[in-house]
Amino acid sequence: MAFTIQTVVEEQTAKMTLAGELDSLSARVFQTEIEKIANQPINELVLFMEKLDFMSSAGLRVLIFSKQKVGSHLSIYIVKAQELILDTLEKTGLHHSVNIVDEYPVL
Repeated sequence: MAFTIQTVVEEQTAKMTLAGELDSLSARVFQTEIEKIANQPINELVLFMEKLDFMSSAGLRVLIFSKQKVGSHLSIYIVKAQELILDTLEKTGLHHSVNIVDEYPVL
């Protein structure tokens, strides 16, 4: 399945809905979206991943890049990630750097 991304920026929150497969080619698209929001006053990056089937190491690098590009103050929320993606985040230790939630906003 082809990778798609939809971005909405509201106040100080960027919300991105990711679908398909995030591999080395589509990671460039993801990175471009991060670069578009990097100069805005963003405090939260919310990634809706319910329809994301796969994320390669290139996608993980973009997650790290987003924190570096936007700033260390950035809170990243991963919403409804599939089990395979959660396992990858845990094995790489990235689950310590992001907030994994079932819904957003977090109540």
